[in-house]
Amino acid sequence: MNVGVHVLGNLYGCPNELLEKVDVVRSILWRATIEARFTAVGESFHQFEPAGVTGVILLSESHMSIHTWPEKNFAAVDIFTCGEEGNAEEGFDLLCSFLKPQRIEKSIIRR
Repeated sequence: MNVGVHVLGNLYGCPNELLEKVDVVRSILWRATIEARFTAVGESFHQFEPAGVTGVILLSESHMSIHTWPEKNFAAVDIFTCGEEGNAEEGFDLLCSFLKPQRIEKSIIRR
């Protein structure tokens, strides 16, 4: 049975200014959500001090989440989608294009 696709990613070498503040990270996740044609139903974000963010956008398709370590230029991302609309791999690729990592590790799980 195939109900969805779950993409897990480790993004190395991202510019730290894209990872430090919640307003920047939230904007990037929302841009990926909109451009991937996901249906957002909620969000929750947290700003760490002095820098770093954890956040999730809840989707009717499932979710997109991120946790950042700007001091290491690293972000861990997780996108799970099910249903017809939206595509986890497309959303992941968009997120990568906005976060500009130098190296990407990606795992895809079919559920």
